[in-house]
Amino acid sequence: MKESVKIGHLFYGAALIVYGVQQFIYSNFRNVQFPAWQSYLPLLSIWAYLTGIGLVLAGVSIIIGKRGKEAALLVGGIFLFLFLFVHIPFELFGEVNSSLHLALWLDALKELALSGGAFVMAGSFQESSEQARIVAPLRFLEKLTPLGSTLFSIPMISFGIMHFLYADYVAILVPAWWPDHLFWTYSTGVALIAAGTAIILKIREGVIGLLFSIMLLFWVISLHIPRAIDEPFAARGNEVSSAFDALAFCGITWVIALRTLRRDLKEIFTK
Repeated sequence: MKESVKIGHLFYGAALIVYGVQQFIYSNFRNVQFPAWQSYLPLLSIWAYLTGIGLVLAGVSIIIGKRGKEAALLVGGIFLFLFLFVHIPFELFGEVNSSLHLALWLDALKELALSGGAFVMAGSFQESSEQARIVAPLRFLEKLTPLGSTLFSIPMISFGIMHFLYADYVAILVPAWWPDHLFWTYSTGVALIAAGTAIILKIREGVIGLLFSIMLLFWVISLHIPRAIDEPFAARGNEVSSAFDALAFCGITWVIALRTLRRDLKEIFTK
């Protein structure tokens, strides 16, 4: 089980590395990391490079497990801070229609999901003499690790609701060779809402998380990778980063699943 967790670390860490590399390529931030107000930042490219280095180092640290817990806590704290004190004010005061359209919260919700995922990753590292030496500023963030799955699941439920509110648009994203695009749009929406709710309420968290992780990996392979190949540089590489968002979410749900999977499977097969 300990080795299996590393798959989740790899998926999440790889996403952080890609986000960091993109900040070097485009000398800018993704709207997920920093909304449109970023254009007012002085020395924007310098900030993008510096934080890009930080994302790459954090991703590598999580993958190899060297100071991985500290790196995950720091990433989770920064993403949560940006969600609370940058994204929310921007949506409330910068986006005049944000109260009318849930879709305008998409970037903010992705940041919240990545923050929750970072806390999930932090909680998944086995305690050791090295990892136990959490520096003082991170001790408060360590207390947030039990909330990681909830912070992650709230955006998943919101994404599921969007599948119903904006079904015609979401259906366009379904691969053209698939039949009945609206069916896949609605069924995926149901899956997102059900999985997010089950994880929050801890209902068969292991089995649901495993199935959710498989579904997300399927979408990475069948939908996101082809779109990223077709449009690798459009909108500052949005399709590429979206593919790695989905991969990170897959890794997060995989780690969530492993926490209780053995217990859930035992309960199912002993009934």
